[in-house]
Amino acid sequence: MEWSFLFFLNSALLGVGLAMDAFSVSMANGLHDPGMSRKRMCIIAGTFGVFQAVMPMTGWVCVHTVVGYFSAFERFIPWIALVLLCYIGGKMLIEGIRNRAGEDAEEEAAKGLSLGGLLMQGVATSIDALSVGFTIAEYDLSMALVSSLIIAVVTFCICMGGLILGKKAGTRLSGKASILGGVILIAIGLEIFISGLIG
Repeated sequence: MEWSFLFFLNSALLGVGLAMDAFSVSMANGLHDPGMSRKRMCIIAGTFGVFQAVMPMTGWVCVHTVVGYFSAFERFIPWIALVLLCYIGGKMLIEGIRNRAGEDAEEEAAKGLSLGGLLMQGVATSIDALSVGFTIAEYDLSMALVSSLIIAVVTFCICMGGLILGKKAGTRLSGKASILGGVILIAIGLEIFISGLIG
């Protein structure tokens, strides 16, 4: 593979494909916290972008070093994504139900997404991107790095869009937003799990 328009186009399209789960999770985060600051939005979108760049590079390194071990690990990817997203989504769902039962919703929303929760979301939505290491295995190191960087930028932009959409909908939905956000996360976890088993 050589540097060409097709290389950049393929990298951008890979970024779009990989960012869809992160987009949905970003929308759920926006629903959960309609008053989220721009700085927080950039941190969330940036975290997803970093994870989406690191995972394909990790896969690329695995292909060029310990490919046998990576192949054995690959079958656990859908299970890991399912557990992480169902845990975060279930927590969000329970918070939303409690808030509807009379707890202070504003205080709960002010807490926002914890760093641990954000990192778990980053891993859960990007772990399937490890497989992209096989797709970009023919690239040399510099091309793999540039491709991963393009994926990160595309993911960041798409996630910012998801956060903005979620915030707008969250403001309208008020107390029901956390419940919807939790359901979305659980659904994404199931989708990754089912498509991972079928694929």
